[in-house]
Amino acid sequence: MFKRVRYYIFLKDVLLLALSAFGGPQAHIALMFDLMVKKRRYLSEEDLIELNALCQILPGPTSTQTITAIGFRIGGPNLAYLTLLVWMIPAVTIMTIAGIIISHLQARSISIEFTKFIQPMAVGFVSYAALRISQKVIKTKTAAVILVLAAIGSFVFKSPFVFPLLILAGGAFTAFKYKAQPIEEKDRIKIQWANFILWAGFFVFIAALGGVTRSLPVRLLENFYRSGSLIFGGGQVLIPLLYTEFVEFKRYLTSEEFLTGYAMVQTVPGPVFSFCAYIGTLAMRNFGIGGQIVGALVASIGIFLPGTFLIFFVIRFWEGLKKYRIIKASLEGINAASSGMVVAAAVLMFLPLESNVQNIAVIAGTFVVLVFTKIPAPVIILLGLGAGFLF
Repeated sequence: MFKRVRYYIFLKDVLLLALSAFGGPQAHIALMFDLMVKKRRYLSEEDLIELNALCQILPGPTSTQTITAIGFRIGGPNLAYLTLLVWMIPAVTIMTIAGIIISHLQARSISIEFTKFIQPMAVGFVSYAALRISQKVIKTKTAAVILVLAAIGSFVFKSPFVFPLLILAGGAFTAFKYKAQPIEEKDRIKIQWANFILWAGFFVFIAALGGVTRSLPVRLLENFYRSGSLIFGGGQVLIPLLYTEFVEFKRYLTSEEFLTGYAMVQTVPGPVFSFCAYIGTLAMRNFGIGGQIVGALVASIGIFLPGTFLIFFVIRFWEGLKKYRIIKASLEGINAASSGMVVAAAVLMFLPLESNVQNIAVIAGTFVVLVFTKIPAPVIILLGLGAGFLF
């Protein structure tokens, strides 16, 4: 009985975070410290820092994996899956509704000109993300070179299949610097493969099913599952892959629709990866509202599930794995390549916009406000929407 009450309170706390956690992974972690460490004492500060660090080096949404891992520690896999659902549902619901509204307006040839300011604002947000991530992870000349090469590679080739190759190449390059890492005493690692097999098996199954059926929902599930399995660094790093795959490669969305959705997700609490629900909704716009809801569901399942499988797999033997120098050394290149892709995304997202004074001023203004003030992102976006309606 005590456990059930504790689990109920924990899930209620997760819902509170899902409805109030604005500002991306860094802000989410700060709120987790306040509520889950200081107030509820579900775990220690050291435990939360370590869990967050582990999630940062795994593909998938960092704050989502962190809060799911906390649920796993408290109540095992069942509570962890419930945690994932409670955490993602509010943001996914909001972004699904946003996608339905945008597609409804477009289908009736109603202008979305009121979004004209928030589209360049989205470029300003991505530019700011590129700056913040670069400041955080670029500490050496090697990392700077990897950033530049990754940015050029993702800009030139513009293929969703290039991104995982760039990340793996960056990690492999800095792995050779492992001798610079301190030696730690190692214990024998005992690996339980069940969740890894589940992750890989589902990956192969949906890829084969999509190839056989050619069903759009199944192909969307595979597209997002692949993205969630291969992207390191959180929502900002996901953006260039989504833009390349769904705007430039498959043309499920226009650049205007993509930028509008990305700006909107800045006003929504919870995980930035909920943006995928918006993309899934628009990708299925020809199948009615029911089809759009299916699109949002498969996109959300696809993007969130692989990171959950992987954190369940790795958390069991992380204590031993993190002592290996080659693992620590590879993180420098992985993070540098990821930040380079965000730099390229800012350029790619700017190119479809008109290069007029208004758009450049809005991009620059958004970037400056984010760098030099503490105005919350939702307030900035709402001001942009208000200005679009007025002018």
